[in-house]
Amino acid sequence: MSDTVTPLDTPVAGDVFRRSFTKADGRMLYLYGREAHSLPVQTQQDDDIATGGELRFHPLRREWNIYAAHRQNRTFKPSASADPLAPTMAGGPTTEIPFEDFELAIFENKFSGLHPLAPHPPILDGIDSAPATGKCEVIVYTPEAEGSLHTIGQDRRRILIAAWIDRYRAMFAEGCEYVLPFENRGEEVGATLHHPHGQIYGFGKVPLVQQAAIDAFASGYDLAAEIAKAQPDYGLGEAGGLAAFCPRFARFPYEVWIAPTECRAGPWDCNEEELDGLATLLGDVTRRYDALFGRPTPYMFALHSAPRQGGDKYHFTAQFYPLLRGPNRVKYLASVEQHTGVFTVDVMPETAVEALRAV
Repeated sequence: MSDTVTPLDTPVAGDVFRRSFTKADGRMLYLYGREAHSLPVQTQQDDDIATGGELRFHPLRREWNIYAAHRQNRTFKPSASADPLAPTMAGGPTTEIPFEDFELAIFENKFSGLHPLAPHPPILDGIDSAPATGKCEVIVYTPEAEGSLHTIGQDRRRILIAAWIDRYRAMFAEGCEYVLPFENRGEEVGATLHHPHGQIYGFGKVPLVQQAAIDAFASGYDLAAEIAKAQPDYGLGEAGGLAAFCPRFARFPYEVWIAPTECRAGPWDCNEEELDGLATLLGDVTRRYDALFGRPTPYMFALHSAPRQGGDKYHFTAQFYPLLRGPNRVKYLASVEQHTGVFTVDVMPETAVEALRAV
């Protein structure tokens, strides 16, 4: 069993430490914070852990999809007293984090669809398949049961960014070809745990959408020029060399991107000032959404960064896709969007940016 504390080497302002701890069931838990974590272990879970599913290739869509039947049994909307992402308190229920307190935690998902030890799938005549190699991890932003990227505060967002960079480096070193930190917020998006958290997927194969972006940048698409054209008419704010804006080509109502004004491959490629600006804008965009809709806004958020190799011209972005087109009006992804990939956008980007600016 491993239990070590290491200071991180990242451009994030101030010291950040990582405690790497092997749980009783063999999964890794990483505790990140300004202080080196040293609390003693409480009770631990020791369940059987699935080692991923399988990949099958869709011959018409030209994409690989994950098949993971064991995920049917994953935790679904637990009560507050059974929150699996809360700290484990002395005499209390055993959770995923066997310590009484922490700043930010990342652990290997118990219900992972991707796993470095994924088994070889059965052979199906005429179907291309492969082991679902990779990694799936859960990021717990705070020990508190409620909160958001806005309410956790600037310093916790800096720690989160340091943790993202650390996991990018680790997953690339382990052979993952593409790494996607993301957050599903709200039941409308399908989030089954209310505790503030995100996830990280490390893919053994570059996903189709990301490969299209890689190809576009390699062919000369200049996102920095687009950002310069979009500001100030579509801009929400700038901080530390990063801009938040509503893309003129947005697919979702009130879609917002955050990106460096100069090309950067990923957060690991940014300097301290840029990462501080990223932390500022992550909080500001979330604040604007909740103020605009008068409620915790459901959204899909992800970091789009360069792949492990072959992404020299890639321009990093953080993208928010809200699932509301108005207060309590959900933007459903129905037949046309799902069957063709062609979106019908109900709110013009010009209207969206004005509404978000007003809050």
